[in-house]
Amino acid sequence: QVQLVESGGGLVQPGASLRLSCRGSASLFRDNHVYWHRQAAGEEREFVGYINTDGSVYYSETINGRLTISKDSARFTISKDNTGNTVYLQINNLKPEDTAVYYCHSSSHWGQGTQVTVSS
Repeated sequence: QVQLVESGGGLVQPGASLRLSCRGSASLFRDNHVYWHRQAAGEEREFVGYINTDGSVYYSETINGRLTISKDSARFTISKDNTGNTVYLQINNLKPEDTAVYYCHSSSHWGQGTQVTVSS
């Protein structure tokens, strides 16, 4: 059975960086997009971005209160390692509002999440 396992979260100060990992299977990630979401306590799950099967990456962006999809992000970077079985979410210049549980998912498979807490 396919499992997705996130790791890399932790407690960091504002301005720090983290690289979250989502480990799955190369075949799953080869044939399906891999998405990152996050959910803050008491909030709805929020889409962060995804990496396409062809390696293209897309990020959510809110402009004037409207959610859009962009190929660029000022603070987030999604990538895949050379083995193809791990997808990363790099977050730079972390802010307290980034505090959330971060999840990856691909096809119908979800990980258990990794907690990111940003606090001084």
